[in-house]
Amino acid sequence: MHLAKRILVTGGAGFLGSHLCERLIEEGNEVICVDNLYTGTKRNIDALLDNHSFEFLRHDITFPLYLEVDEIYNLACPASPIHYQNDPVQTTKVNVHGAINMLGLAKRVKAKIFQASTSEVYGDPEVHPQPETYRGSVNPIGPRSCYDEGKRCAETLFFDYLRQHRLRIKVCRIFNTYGPNMHPFDGRVVSNFILQALQNRPLTVYGDGTQSRSFCYVDDLIEGFLRLMGSSDEFTGPVNLGNPVEFTMLELAEQVRDVTNSQSAIKFEPLPEDDPRQRQPDITLAREKLGWEPKVPLRQGLEKTAAYFADLLESGVIKGSGQ
Repeated sequence: MHLAKRILVTGGAGFLGSHLCERLIEEGNEVICVDNLYTGTKRNIDALLDNHSFEFLRHDITFPLYLEVDEIYNLACPASPIHYQNDPVQTTKVNVHGAINMLGLAKRVKAKIFQASTSEVYGDPEVHPQPETYRGSVNPIGPRSCYDEGKRCAETLFFDYLRQHRLRIKVCRIFNTYGPNMHPFDGRVVSNFILQALQNRPLTVYGDGTQSRSFCYVDDLIEGFLRLMGSSDEFTGPVNLGNPVEFTMLELAEQVRDVTNSQSAIKFEPLPEDDPRQRQPDITLAREKLGWEPKVPLRQGLEKTAAYFADLLESGVIKGSGQ
């Protein structure tokens, strides 16, 4: 029999957080969703607000939080360059002060704590695909550093709390993920392409379109979170969670046009600074330790995501040509 836990999800009204909250409630837990709604939105958790096992708290985790919980999933942080570069100092604060506050809470109440880290800790990788042992090639003073170095520092804090306070920690490094509840204007390639394609506007490809990414559907990723959290205390991670099947930007553009039956042309723009050429996870460790690998093929995931964005456009939640 499943024993209900009281679980805190920071960033719970965001893209990944909202899916995690739903899944945790489906499994019979009580969930406290904390979000300051900087990039998250109540729309993502609408279906949960009337559920007696769900509680929403508007709070910024750069300030301490006092709650009694069994587990903490720390997902709070803007995750797209457009949002995290908008207020870089706050991005560093939420990664560093936020981690310190959540680790302090976990230490006080003896909770197990999960850190949503990122493939960005590898920077512009010189090793391909990236295993967890690779230490990265990160620019500490570039426009993306508030996020990359903020997440690296958070990992440092988690492992120091493990060594110094014997905290039960879990750290995962998330690679590109997509699906319903993505922020429509996060500047990410999947949301950009789908919105452009649905409106028959040109699809913006940066550089020559040969740079590659791997795309993991959100349901697969959340399954990885739960398996990591449920794994033995000895296995702390960090562990890569993402889809090892790689696509070039041009291949993705073609798939999106196909799924949306779009007439969009392709428009090439210069590549942004510090944008990695390749990103592909080595998921050997996740397969071995968690029995996890992605199951949802790109086309199927794109269909569900395109349907979500089409609804937002149709209902007028987002306006046709932009924000």
